[in-house]
Amino acid sequence: MKKLLLGLGLILGSIQLTMGQDLNKMQWFNAPEKWSVDGSTLKMQVTPQTDYWRKTHYGFTVDDGPFLYELRGGEFEVSVKITGAYKTRFDQMGLMLRIDEKHWIKTGIEYVDGDYNFSAVVTNEHSSWNYIALEGKPKSIWIKAIRRQDAVEIFYSLDGEKYTMSNLAYLPDHKPVMVGMMGASPDGTGFEATFEEFKIKHLADERRLEWLEKNKE
Repeated sequence: MKKLLLGLGLILGSIQLTMGQDLNKMQWFNAPEKWSVDGSTLKMQVTPQTDYWRKTHYGFTVDDGPFLYELRGGEFEVSVKITGAYKTRFDQMGLMLRIDEKHWIKTGIEYVDGDYNFSAVVTNEHSSWNYIALEGKPKSIWIKAIRRQDAVEIFYSLDGEKYTMSNLAYLPDHKPVMVGMMGASPDGTGFEATFEEFKIKHLADERRLEWLEKNKE
């Protein structure tokens, strides 16, 4: 019986992993006027003149982009495939990890002067921005972020298989994180953003694993 229950548990776990997250159970921060969920796909019309930024260089703070999220504690891996109909300078979409208005990370495609850049903004009281210029204009990209202790590793892929690391960023640990999909259109009238294959995978806490290893019976 135990083997049967274990087998059923593995099957259900496999089905859940394949299906990804239930997007209908997630919550909105700054919900856009138009959005839809079809299975594991989220489409949103990104709200015009919205952004996330805090103080650095520009002297302003904005915190009003649409963001669909669920709350996660501990360590995890999150991934998503994104496709955007970008139109205007600084149109952007991707993943966001957010503790509060002073501590967050957003990463994904940012459309700048006709180019597609893989961009990350890391905010701890003040925002910092870096980007990697991509060759051409890929139809879609895949993003993956891994939260371990007080750090987040950020990766991108052009095919969903081979990932390149772009950032190792600080994010305070021992705090729950809002994690999900965001978009912004600071200069524009909005654009259609499509998110697919969104998944969050729990990772066992590294510090606890080390403690258990040192304190085996």
